[in-house]
Amino acid sequence: MFGASKKVRKRLKSLEQHLKQENPMLVSAVKSYRQLDSVGYAMGLLDADDSFTTQIPWWPLISILGTFSAGKSTFINHYLGHRLQSTGNQAVDDRFTVICYSRDNASHELPGVALDADPRFPFYQFSEELDKVEEGEGRRVDAYLQLKTSPADVMNGMILIDSPGFDADAQRTGILRITDHIVSLSDLVLVFFDARHPEPGAMRDTLKHLVASTVNRADSSKFVYVLNQIDATAREDNPEEVVASWQRALATEGLTAGRFFTIYNPDAAVAIEDDDTRKRFEEKRDHDLADMHERMRQVGVERAYRIIGALENTAYEIEDTVVPKLREQIKLWARHVLWWDLGLYLTTIAILLSGTIKAGYWNGFTFAPPWLESFTTSTAWQIVVFALGVTVVVGTHFLSRHLSFKYLYKRFARKLGSGISSERLLRAFRANTRPWRSIFSPEPMGWGWLSKKRMRTIHEEADRYVQSLNDRFTNPSGGDRD
Repeated sequence: MFGASKKVRKRLKSLEQHLKQENPMLVSAVKSYRQLDSVGYAMGLLDADDSFTTQIPWWPLISILGTFSAGKSTFINHYLGHRLQSTGNQAVDDRFTVICYSRDNASHELPGVALDADPRFPFYQFSEELDKVEEGEGRRVDAYLQLKTSPADVMNGMILIDSPGFDADAQRTGILRITDHIVSLSDLVLVFFDARHPEPGAMRDTLKHLVASTVNRADSSKFVYVLNQIDATAREDNPEEVVASWQRALATEGLTAGRFFTIYNPDAAVAIEDDDTRKRFEEKRDHDLADMHERMRQVGVERAYRIIGALENTAYEIEDTVVPKLREQIKLWARHVLWWDLGLYLTTIAILLSGTIKAGYWNGFTFAPPWLESFTTSTAWQIVVFALGVTVVVGTHFLSRHLSFKYLYKRFARKLGSGISSERLLRAFRANTRPWRSIFSPEPMGWGWLSKKRMRTIHEEADRYVQSLNDRFTNPSGGDRD
């Protein structure tokens, strides 16, 4: 693949080999992503060590977020059917735990470097992202991540991520960066809150990060909000008010729709003495747990569609958003360069004119320095002056390009905000202002007939992939399957 580094080529080859064993239908999708990468390299959106395949995990991914006492680990242990995660009322783990299937009967715990070095996992080479938080922090990847394996059948073909609590201040910046990373990659996000703490207003910062920043996402439907350990409210006269208070708190952060479950773990339940109350709580718990488990089982089907959807959406984003923004920014940059050229040239002329006037080189409107006669008869002097003039003109122009770029780059960065898409767009803008690029080029670098042809091919292939998935999972005609 043109533009890709050896590391990226090795990663994609490894990805294809694993998919051949676990999901052969998606091997062809990797080839389409290679085409998309080629467009990204040509346009300057990707550097040699980057690939659009890193935007998504290629295995179903469920992340579990929440406060340290919300019962996340207890829920995971119940779902797996065996004790894997430590539990307790205090923060028991300050690392993200990636849980995957293993054929061994015993569970294993591996350090974070196992995730950082394996392209199958969503934290591949994440040490580089941690270095962006603080220089050298990537060497401490084991302090942020760990990998655990489980023989539970429910984990076959799935990746589950248990997050540390949001309450602790230690490593908070790195934790929030990792959280944003896994939220973007996840097929399903379960956000847990603790019903034993009926004052959600005291957790405003946590609510803001877990709720306010997600409600306007295009994929907000993948978020499920869970009020856990609701059995602790059974002795109260109005446990429904506890639920209502949390719903109001979420509503103040903008969440007015979406699923909101109330559950508790039957293995660690508080005894409910009243039979009617216990029955009511158990029915609600069993109903919500069944719905949550079914939603978790469905991520395998959703993942294939999401991979194809991400492929086509990225292609559309380049065509409909990236290219127009680059055109606008390049046009603006060219206009700034011309204005800077004019200003610098006029300034240079003014300085030369002022200096020659002070030196007495003008006789009225006639330029008549004492050395002019010898200059007109000396070829060597003419060459030197001509070269000097060209250097001044060209140097002034490239100074204009540089100054215009620095000014517009900062303004463009503020306008775009943070994020991987913004970083790529800024990278492409930088590539379009390289010295060999003409300011009069109307199209962004790399956006020519070949890139457009590749985009058409990607859209056609995406439609074929979706049709293949539909043939596998649906049967609208109602006829017998082969």
